[in-house]
Parts: sequence; C-alpha cells; structure tokens
Amino acid sequence: MSTSPTVSVSDRDYQALTSAVALQLRPEYGVLRLNGRDRVDFLQRMTTNDIARLQPGQAAVTILTSPIARIDAVFSVLCRQDDLILLASEGQADVLRQRLQSQIFFMDKVTVTDESAGMGRLRLLGPGAAELLKSVSLPQPESDDHFLEDEGVIILWQERYDLPGFEIIGPAVKMGELPERFEGAGAITLAGNVGYEARRIELGRPCPGKELTDTFTPLEAGIAWVCAENKGCYTGQEIIARQLTYDKVSRLLVRLRSELPLPEGATVSVNNRSVGTVTSCAHSPSAGPVALAVLKRAHNVDGTEVTAEGIAAHVEQLPPTVS
Repeated sequence: MSTSPTVSVSDRDYQALTSAVALQLRPEYGVLRLNGRDRVDFLQRMTTNDIARLQPGQAAVTILTSPIARIDAVFSVLCRQDDLILLASEGQADVLRQRLQSQIFFMDKVTVTDESAGMGRLRLLGPGAAELLKSVSLPQPESDDHFLEDEGVIILWQERYDLPGFEIIGPAVKMGELPERFEGAGAITLAGNVGYEARRIELGRPCPGKELTDTFTPLEAGIAWVCAENKGCYTGQEIIARQLTYDKVSRLLVRLRSELPLPEGATVSVNNRSVGTVTSCAHSPSAGPVALAVLKRAHNVDGTEVTAEGIAAHVEQLPPTVS
C-alpha cells in the first residue's frame, strides 16, 4: 500500500506563504503611541522618512540613524487624526520608547507611551491574504502603506517592508479572537520561523537584527527607499545625502545562491580577499540554499563568483524595488 509523502512543518509553512495564506503571530512585536501637537515635527526631525507628508490613514516605514548613519531602529508610523501609532521591530518596543523619550526637548509638546501590554499584532501573508480578509468581513486598505480601522482593529497593507501582507493591530482581547477566525477561513498559522526566513531571503527582504543593524546604513542594507531626499536634517542625514547625491554607497545587499548552505556571519571572499559578510541564510524548499549578504561594490553584480568558508556561491542582484 502506497503512502503520501510527509510534508514537514517548515515546508507546510513555506507553501502557505507562497501559494495560500499564512498567519504569523507576533507576541513580541510592540506598539507605541505618540500624542501631542508636536508629534509629527518630532519624528520628522528624528528619522529618515518624510513623516510630515502623511495624512490620516497613511503609513510609512522610517529609521532612527546614528551620527554615522548606521541603523539604530526601524519601525512603521501610522498617521491618525489625533495621534501616531508606531509599530516596533521584534522585541524593540521598550528600547525604541527610551530612545525617543531621550530626544524630547523641554519645549516639545509630545508624549511617548508604550501600549504593548494591551495591544496585539498579527501578520497575514501569502497570495490569498486579501481574499481571506474579505471572507472574515475585515476591510482591505486601498493600497500599499495605507490602513483602515474596524471596531478598534487596524489593518495595514505593506508591500515593500517585511514579507508582503497585512499587519493587523488591535486591543489584546479582540486580537485573541482573530487567529481562530483566520484559521477557520483557511489560514495556516506559522509553526516557527524556518519557512518565513526562507521566503524572506528569497525575496531579498532585509530584517531587523540581521541586515537592519548598526553595522550598516539604510542604503547598504537594502532599504534606501525609506530615506526621503526632500526633507530637512536628522541625525546621520548628511552622510546619507552624500551617499545618494554622489553615488557613494560602497557596499550593497545581495542574494547568494549555492549548492551547500552558507553559514550566517561567514566572511565572503573573492580570490581569498574579504568582500563582505553573510547576514542571513536558509534552505528554500523550491530553490535550495539561499542567503543574503552585504558585499563591497565591485563584487555585488550578477554572476560574481564568491566563497564563504570554502563554499562556492554566486551573486544575484536584488530588484530595484527592494534595494
């Protein structure tokens, strides 16, 4: 008697991400709230993106950078009529709150509140996510970087940041009910991070803690699109402006393909000379070993042959919408 092959949990998760609907629970992803009349001006002078252009119902990803333009924190800003909602990276809500709080001057009319204890976050991913929202009677925002609210639950559409999908934020009591509704409509709850990481790396999406760290600038880490070119000063702005104006980005995020897995953190070499570092790695059920790396400019073009700890790999440039 024949039996069907067993599908691993990570393969099942990957299949949901690529051909169905996946639900990612986000218990460690916090929520902050900015109040006060100066809240927009405060973030405008603090971060890379043009927060002042946002209208209620619009959102933007932005970055706090160091004096040498390295990444300190990445978060999303949701503009509402009376406040700003900030979506922190995993495990970074309190650090972000402290960093913002430390930059409030005595004349600033702005307060930062950590709402994480009473709020929850989920992310719906995969090609069927929009249809599933409809099936459970939740509204779909009109386009990327827009959000809607339904009885206290916020639905944010994000295409360029993280894996494409819908970030859902709301009071913990309401959020506790949503996973069962989504699963009943066909969503697969991700059992871990393996399938998610494989898909993220395939798409070339940088991640806080991996590529989006204080080792790199936003332009080096593949997230140049969050750096507005038409706004005033913020910490690190002069360096980023020079990189943009004079094409001075000396290293870039790329994808690596290989026959064997590449170790995360491994030095990438060409002719025994270091040209960069592997920042993320995974095994894709459809493509085999995949990795992301930040490489020096001369070596980050398609087809460049490199090695990492003796393992041969070749470089793939990322699409312009990512890099």
